[in-house]
Amino acid sequence: MTKKQIPAYNGDALELKCINTIRAVSADQPQAANSGHPGAPMGCAPMAHLLWKEVMKYAPSDPHWMNRDRFVLSNGHACALQYTMLNLTGYDLSIDELKHFRKLGSRTPGHPECFVTPGIEVCTGPLGQGISNAVGLAIAERHMAATFNEPGYQIFDNFTYVICGDGCLQEGIASEACSLAGHLGLGKLIVLYDDNQITIDGSTNLSFSEDVNKRFEGYGWHVQTVDSVTDGIEDLREAVKDAQATANKPSIIKIRTAIGYGSPSKEGTADAHGAPLGADDLAGAKEFYGLDPTKSFHIDEDVKQVYLDSAAKGEEVRNAWMTLFSEYEVKFMEKADELKRRIALEIPPNALQKLPRFEYGKDKPLATRKYSEQCLNALADELPEIMGGSADLTPSNLTALKNSGDFQKDTPEGRYIRYGVREHAMVAISNGIFAYGGIRPFCATFLIFSGYAMGAIRLSALSKFGVIFIMTHDSIGLGEDGPTHQPIETLESLRAMPNINVYRPADANEMSAAYSLAMLSISTPSVICCSRSTVPALEGSSIDKALKGAYICVEVENPALVLIGTGSEVGICVEAAAELTSSGIPTRVVSMPCQEIFLEQTSEYQRSVLPGNVPTLSVEASSVHGWARYSHAQIGMTRFGASGEGEALFKAFGFSKENVVNKGQALVEFYKNVGPVPDLNNRPVFYNIINPKVLH
Repeated sequence: MTKKQIPAYNGDALELKCINTIRAVSADQPQAANSGHPGAPMGCAPMAHLLWKEVMKYAPSDPHWMNRDRFVLSNGHACALQYTMLNLTGYDLSIDELKHFRKLGSRTPGHPECFVTPGIEVCTGPLGQGISNAVGLAIAERHMAATFNEPGYQIFDNFTYVICGDGCLQEGIASEACSLAGHLGLGKLIVLYDDNQITIDGSTNLSFSEDVNKRFEGYGWHVQTVDSVTDGIEDLREAVKDAQATANKPSIIKIRTAIGYGSPSKEGTADAHGAPLGADDLAGAKEFYGLDPTKSFHIDEDVKQVYLDSAAKGEEVRNAWMTLFSEYEVKFMEKADELKRRIALEIPPNALQKLPRFEYGKDKPLATRKYSEQCLNALADELPEIMGGSADLTPSNLTALKNSGDFQKDTPEGRYIRYGVREHAMVAISNGIFAYGGIRPFCATFLIFSGYAMGAIRLSALSKFGVIFIMTHDSIGLGEDGPTHQPIETLESLRAMPNINVYRPADANEMSAAYSLAMLSISTPSVICCSRSTVPALEGSSIDKALKGAYICVEVENPALVLIGTGSEVGICVEAAAELTSSGIPTRVVSMPCQEIFLEQTSEYQRSVLPGNVPTLSVEASSVHGWARYSHAQIGMTRFGASGEGEALFKAFGFSKENVVNKGQALVEFYKNVGPVPDLNNRPVFYNIINPKVLH
């Protein structure tokens, strides 16, 4: 192996030693785990050193300090770099945790997880998500500053810094988010682009030959280039200062790096990306850095002191801010109290009481998307933290906030975001807004287009972010737009996801219950699915009943049949039940607006609603998958829909009173002939997690 020559470095020796220590410790982690990505951390170490030593304001003693600078590692596979910096600067992340990188139960998972590691803002790893989250963080800072700052009291004035790689910029979500960031002029968003020209397949020239700088200039960004950081970081230092001074545009700095810098055999190659260097190569890199090749996870005292000094300066900045905020609390008491309430995610006791209550026989039946509009605006009047928008479907989603204007470059106090046709970025940005604190974001599109955004929705659930998704046009009932727009499998794909509540309200009361539960579910995202078409009023509904996820909407004595419906199909079940009961089959109707909430109820309550041993038929204009848990037979969709009038489609696909009556009669007759009705509640439910203590 040819020994690499140390190049001349334009900077002091301790600075280079710090950077090389970051490289070595970051490479030690995947080596110890026999898994991980050493190359990007080795190339990005100069950026990390500059950010944590000189640029960012942060306080390890208070990782959630509301005016801290936010840092997002968008290329989350490089997380060993961030873990190294958190350890060096005194966050609650010991060197032993670094040694247990990627091990079960450690606080150093294989990609950054915001609920595991102190100092991590968002979950990154799926490329493009982090830089899109960062746009949300920057939007939140701009809005919170416009809402709470007063002359002489800059309560919010933080920057959001991002390190991203080539892969992030290839993902479509990044294009969506960065386009919007340029439109909004988010001047406190600064992206450091790791231009190492390597992806897993090899050189980026295999698939990525665009001029990134011109692309971002077209987005309206401030663009700079730094040709090298291996021989010094002065050019990067000046570029960051220039970016900070550019208040009216987000900034991207294209930084030429070498992946796996210092590796004798893998520097600049794809081999440095996704696997440990190997003992010999890692030793050779450390020797190149001027470090002891026999030592792992070693940090000299002078290096430790550099970062502890930087952290101490951050603590001083935080303490000064705390003094300022104490004065703010006295001078602007109402604003300070409101801010503290919002940061704590507390909801005033009376706020949810403002949700509409439907009076049967008095109020006019509407489409559930119109009930959603009423609920959203009722809450927005009471809760100024509600902020969000639609992916260019405001007139269809009915999500405009009547008490607020748009959030735009010149009106950052506005609470309505015009996302444009950018569904995926919309959700990722909402995740960033939630992560910032003090805002409850919502976002809206057609239910079918949640497919565009599913990667970011999944991260909402994983991150425990209580984002509210308003998804209208929720079935074939949307009609003439046809099967390209009609969701079939969508509800089940969402319901199959852990930690997400999927609501399909059938009337106004159920919609109010959905919004109430969504606001209270601060660690669980909510999907509120709404119909395009008008739904009938339900005499037996109430908010209190719907808060249990499912309830008896129509009751009879000694039911011989149970119909379960959701959304627009509940009204059909009610009509069918009346005819079935009058024909001699006493039929109970259960409305199930949310399966997940129903399963949280006691087993006694669940059995009181769905006895399990009475023939049960589910009716939902969606995939039948998943309904066997609750019903013996299903009326649902087993193919794609069609273009036509919604009412005609419902009839053609069997969502009519006549077909529900026929299938209900057939189900009862079936079990009369074959014998006892299988008890759906009489089966074991196993808890399969053997050692929950090691799971976060």
